[in-house]
Amino acid sequence: MSGHSKWSKIRHKKGAADAKRSNIFTKLGKAITVAAQQGGGDLEMNFSLRMAVEKAKSANMPKDNIEKAIKKGTGESKDGVVLQEVVYEAFGPNGVAILIESVTDNTNRSVSEIKGVINKYNGSLGGPGSVQWQFEQRGVVRFTADKKSEIADWDSAQLELMDAGVEDIRDSEEGVELLSTRESFQKMIDAIQKLGVDPDDSGLEWVAKETIDLDPSVSESVEKLVDALDELDDVKEVYTNEA
Repeated sequence: MSGHSKWSKIRHKKGAADAKRSNIFTKLGKAITVAAQQGGGDLEMNFSLRMAVEKAKSANMPKDNIEKAIKKGTGESKDGVVLQEVVYEAFGPNGVAILIESVTDNTNRSVSEIKGVINKYNGSLGGPGSVQWQFEQRGVVRFTADKKSEIADWDSAQLELMDAGVEDIRDSEEGVELLSTRESFQKMIDAIQKLGVDPDDSGLEWVAKETIDLDPSVSESVEKLVDALDELDDVKEVYTNEA
């Protein structure tokens, strides 16, 4: 998604109404379960799990929910399930490229729900490889302008971040967005924490290699489609190549 949309999404998550909170907790719980399923339940040894838990805590997810999600992934829970991560590719209004990350225990249900939403908003589900080539997976960290202002020497901090593998620093009125390669993500997180900054958002994301500008009316249609997809419990994240 474009930068301003992502910042809006972060604010929305932090101020989520109770009706939305259960949906957010469902998604965060699945991310924790998958991370534990793939790398074990030890936060010190499993970086992906540690990041998933930190994201859940920042959204005020109850500790009991977090622990239950970990136990589901490690098989300690009786109601443990095997979750799959699936990336769907689609075209939205005006041919905008869309990548949909899904975490599900039932791929037939997921693809049916996703396809239904895409069709409703005049898009189309694409085949494997039709869209994904336009994106690359990168490490991304975001923190607000207020947190940036607390860094005593921003110029020196930027040099330290680049030494830690940060390839792109995007500064805006909303805040700072840092991008690294997938391999340098953990190193970037460590460098951010050494600066005393608690990120508002972080993770591995699909970033468009090239973006496109859309007319306001088309952009609004794309936003409605993305929001509708994001409301599905099986959908973890949605990315587009809109500028």
